[in-house]
Amino acid sequence: MRLDHVSFAVGPDGLAGTTNRLTELLDAKFVDGGVHPRFGTRNMILPLESDQYLEIVEVLDHPASDKAPFGQAVRERSEAGGGWLGWVVAVDDIGPVEHRIGRHAVPGNRRRPDGYNLEWQQIGVKGLQSDPQLPFVVSWDIPSSEHPSQSGPATTRLASLEIAGNPQRVTDWLGEPALDALEGIEVDWVAPNGMPGIVAARFETPQGPVRV
Repeated sequence: MRLDHVSFAVGPDGLAGTTNRLTELLDAKFVDGGVHPRFGTRNMILPLESDQYLEIVEVLDHPASDKAPFGQAVRERSEAGGGWLGWVVAVDDIGPVEHRIGRHAVPGNRRRPDGYNLEWQQIGVKGLQSDPQLPFVVSWDIPSSEHPSQSGPATTRLASLEIAGNPQRVTDWLGEPALDALEGIEVDWVAPNGMPGIVAARFETPQGPVRV
């Protein structure tokens, strides 16, 4: 189990405006990730070091976004002004996670602009909706060479996360210590002052550290 990516929901300036703002902050180039047809969302991708990535995600005016938990979560966060949506861990075998949580994973896919269809299984998005300190879990059904972290050169590293929440709560959810999934990343757990979840992330960029 390892950190796969972190998600940032667009603000009032939409996908283009939010992407431009983070591009300037991080001095890095995002690439068009394409559309999640099952979820009614689309994203922009920034490859990070350590086979991780940052996604900026926007909800679409599409029936799927009203039904899919991920689309609902993105819409809710964007309507609240945008910002950090959550974090996602990857596993090679999602079966043990299904067994522990007591429900089946659901398929996900994203159609890239070049036509390639990325596919995966995911579980736990409803947990993200109700308690955003909790990650959801994915298992990719693609070659590692097609993972979003390989969408371009990685010049930026996710160095630390500030999470409002309780590491024991996350550990109970994941079935293993939270810090195992976040190996190599500094984590500052703070008491929630409102909704739990990611408060900030610090990136090491070519121009130095940046807190978002």
